[in-house]
Amino acid sequence: MRGCYLLFLKLEKDKVIKVGSLGEIEFKAGFYVYVGSGMNNVLKRVERHFRKDKRLRWHIDYLTVQADEMYALIIPSDVKIECELAKFFAVHFDGIKGFGCSDCDCESHLFYLD
Repeated sequence: MRGCYLLFLKLEKDKVIKVGSLGEIEFKAGFYVYVGSGMNNVLKRVERHFRKDKRLRWHIDYLTVQADEMYALIIPSDVKIECELAKFFAVHFDGIKGFGCSDCDCESHLFYLD
């Protein structure tokens, strides 16, 4: 199945997490939403996010291994709508600059839901 997904993550307390090339980022306690895609197999991509034992490859990997809770909403689609979803969230929520968007022109693909 092809598509995009929203990954909701909860941090119980404030954390400073080293996120690959982005360096150390201060994450406030609360909920975050990450906008991603899996145009080859979205289910496998989302399943990977829920594994704690994995090679830290993408920005989101550094956060998923620290999250206290995670939930996913899969949006089946043959069209890549990841950036359109991220731009929608950017209008309503604060993004973590540069997070998860190294292959597009979005400001962020991770948003703090205050």
